[in-house]
Amino acid sequence: MNFLRDPKDIEEKSQAFISAHLKGDFSPQEKQVLTRIIHATGDLSYASLTVIHPELVPEALKALRQGAAIVTDVEMVRSGINASLAAKGRCPVICAIREEEVIRRAAARSETRAMVAMEYLAPRIWGSVVAIGNAPTALFRLLELIESGQTRPAVIIGTPVGFVGASEAKEALERGSIPFLTVRGSKGGSTVAAAAVNALLHLAFKGGFKAEG
Repeated sequence: MNFLRDPKDIEEKSQAFISAHLKGDFSPQEKQVLTRIIHATGDLSYASLTVIHPELVPEALKALRQGAAIVTDVEMVRSGINASLAAKGRCPVICAIREEEVIRRAAARSETRAMVAMEYLAPRIWGSVVAIGNAPTALFRLLELIESGQTRPAVIIGTPVGFVGASEAKEALERGSIPFLTVRGSKGGSTVAAAAVNALLHLAFKGGFKAEG
């Protein structure tokens, strides 16, 4: 079978292919974030669906280089984040969806664990990088906490996926006051959120995008 084996060649060809399809007024660093999302998903439609606030990259890099926490809505996002790069920056990666107190409160209040987890982690969200890739309810609750002055992250990567509440949550994120990255419509997911965080970690601690695998 004839196929590319050299990881450097694969990376270069992948990036060249993606770059040829990137449209829009993105900065070089934003293009690296978007390239990583497209590389992770294999979906060029993200080039037109992704919205990046102009302060997202500089504020995220500033926070990460100061050792900010990375807070995720679900374990799938947390497990997809490059642990070695996060450790290099002394950035703890936190997810509370499996905490016993979160499970208890969610059951008692008939709310999703993801939204209760945002509330539970509110004290640790101050100045953090929040990555929500699965649960629209988590993003709605986070925006409520911000609006009520209970917490304020440095940036929000909000890419919840689905047909119930996802688009509306992301629209609310765009109307907010926190620098953000989001994907309009029903697309998104944990892979997208983790890819965006990993791109920012590479920019913060390694100088740019590098394909993995």
